[in-house]
Amino acid sequence: MPRVTVQVRDVAGHTATATADYELRQSVLGGYYLSGGADPSADMAGGNFRSLTQYRSFADGYIFPGYNRPWLINLGKAGVQMNMVLELKHYGAPSGPQTFTVDGTSYTVPAPSMTIQQRPGTTWPKAYGYNQVVDGQCDGLFARALSQYRTLGFGVNIQIASELDTDHEFGTTEAGKAYTWEGSDWRAVQAINYILTWFKARTLPAGTTFSVGVGGFDRACFQRTHPESLMSRLDFLQWNVYATDASHTALGRFRRTKDWAVADLGPVALSRRVIIAEWGVRSAEIPNQSGWIATVPAAIAQLNAERGPRITQTNYFNSGWGTLSPKEAGLAALHSAYGTRPFI
Repeated sequence: MPRVTVQVRDVAGHTATATADYELRQSVLGGYYLSGGADPSADMAGGNFRSLTQYRSFADGYIFPGYNRPWLINLGKAGVQMNMVLELKHYGAPSGPQTFTVDGTSYTVPAPSMTIQQRPGTTWPKAYGYNQVVDGQCDGLFARALSQYRTLGFGVNIQIASELDTDHEFGTTEAGKAYTWEGSDWRAVQAINYILTWFKARTLPAGTTFSVGVGGFDRACFQRTHPESLMSRLDFLQWNVYATDASHTALGRFRRTKDWAVADLGPVALSRRVIIAEWGVRSAEIPNQSGWIATVPAAIAQLNAERGPRITQTNYFNSGWGTLSPKEAGLAALHSAYGTRPFI
């Protein structure tokens, strides 16, 4: 433990010395996401909410701050830390080719050529392909996003992809060619490196950081998508956390992927802090969401006191599996949790 020593001397030359041990603690940012990317300001009001997750498709013409989202600028300028998930997954716009002009340069981007999340019996979402990215066909999408980002007024963490493991779990197909889960992971790492190179070669707003998104539910995928060569270019680790069974504890759920990181990843990865872009409690299995939420501060504090990467941001996902039901009780629990250590 660090120690400070103070020595004083009076005019007669007498001295006295005192020592004190101290520990530096940085509070964790308690954060939020509201279903549909809706304005969360009312839900966050009066609470110690200091971070926010948002989702955008590179296909969208309005990425920063997002269409009809002036409130995001207000929250950002008020000091709320933004985790902006930028996805190759296509949503929010027609899926054909696009032609547009950015800062005087005209770009034509072809239609997305990849399908992801190929769960049997479902409609497979379209996404811009990893080959399309590394071939430079998506540069216009990146240029449009960067141009808008430069006018935002504050820096954000750019999380590339929402959950690579969810995207790749059943393989992917690009331009008619099928790829396994493992092959999709390796291809994604190449595309992410291209995106990072593209952005980092240009002037970025102060405070810009980068991470890569995973759900953190498959150990082998977590290893494949976090090679040291990629982690040296990223600022954060990231995984999502959900309680979906009555046996799930906060400590166990937040710990799972951290344990994999400590056991499997290299020193560069382990030097990075962690953003939990999504966490939630599924009310069907755990009706007492408020009680479960109340156990989260102690779990985060314990994990951050242990060896390994430190969790620095936790954004509750009030949608899907994490939908607060009843909302009022869940919000009250979040306000209470974020008002205790390690969030203060």
